[in-house]
Amino acid sequence: MLRDRDTATKKALHFGAGNIGRGFIGPLLANSGYHVIFADVDEDTINKLNEVDTYGVHILDKDEHFRHVEPIGNVSGVLSHQPDAQFFTADPTVHLITTAVGPNVLPKIAPTIAEGLSQRRKSHPDGGINIIACENKVGATAMLRDEVLKSLSPEDAAWVKEHVGFANCSVDRIIPPFDPSEDPEADNDLDVGVEGFFEWVVESPALKEPKPHIEGMQLTADLVAYVERKLYTLNTGHATCAYLGYLKGLSTIDVAILDPDIRRAVEGALEQSGAALIKKHDFNVKEHQAYKQKILERFENPALKDSTDRVGRQPMRKLGKQDRLVGPAMMCRELELPNDWLLNAVAACLLYDVEDDEQAKELTGMIAEDGVIKVVRELTGLTMDEVSTVERKYEELKKWKKQSGRLETAFFFREGACV
Repeated sequence: MLRDRDTATKKALHFGAGNIGRGFIGPLLANSGYHVIFADVDEDTINKLNEVDTYGVHILDKDEHFRHVEPIGNVSGVLSHQPDAQFFTADPTVHLITTAVGPNVLPKIAPTIAEGLSQRRKSHPDGGINIIACENKVGATAMLRDEVLKSLSPEDAAWVKEHVGFANCSVDRIIPPFDPSEDPEADNDLDVGVEGFFEWVVESPALKEPKPHIEGMQLTADLVAYVERKLYTLNTGHATCAYLGYLKGLSTIDVAILDPDIRRAVEGALEQSGAALIKKHDFNVKEHQAYKQKILERFENPALKDSTDRVGRQPMRKLGKQDRLVGPAMMCRELELPNDWLLNAVAACLLYDVEDDEQAKELTGMIAEDGVIKVVRELTGLTMDEVSTVERKYEELKKWKKQSGRLETAFFFREGACV
């Protein structure tokens, strides 16, 4: 439902006016009565937001009968590197700050937030606020908090610790690239396409009162379980499918997941990560199996047209010790469970060599100069036995590649090849 910005009794400042901000967090805030102020470095996007005050979120359901467009209104924009972003951080009518900028950008926006909070303390010392970084990273809000505190005086830092809530969260929604010019129902350059499913779970104890009431946002006292379940199921499966699909020359996730060999590899990785999650967090086995199956069905959605290149981007970040591939592999090892399918996914990630991805180029160069073993040990923290398994799988996958960097044959997982 469209809302007029003048009727909003509360405001939210959201850093990041890209597809995730406009297609996920922004709509939930707007539909919960907030006037949403998007802060971004893209001047064209900000100007369009201020000109039209509305855009459409296209729900790209697998079933055509359930596809529709949700109008989103009561939005505006400011340039994140200009004083306006600091002004709204200090504005007492702004009750919430959220982000969807990517983990690597959080340190860049922290000084702006810090300056705004400093102004807020001076002008409205009783005006608290909550901050939630909606990023694909464990502890993203805590990281942002630490960066903000670095930019504050001792007096400001003490006030922030008392009056500002920094709540970690888990976010889950597939948002592929979307070109409004190619959709007959799109009449706005700001329109965005998303899947129907979403999940936003926020760490309740870290929020300051009054806690935000947002339709579609769940509060929990045990966020770690939700974060690891999402990261080590959705993101693990997504990345595994993307890297193997890329090696096979399959351009989209929905096509790749229907390939029998890739399907087996993805399911193998999710069986292993799932076993570790169930053992660590005492998840109900049947409920987790249903959760995993739902994710596989989401991957099959042809309406998303999500490219393997996009899902696989920034491979070095995705090889992080707590990230989607190495994280569950290490959890399996710590719980004395097998992790060979997960190590297979790590090996496939090392072969992701998309030319316009800076991390892919850097990773490929590091391997060429130092070799797989040294690179994997430095990036991942895996044991020597695990690194040796990754190297073996890397060489096996590499043998099947053509000069173009694609696999010669569809059948590249032999029985027992990942043991």
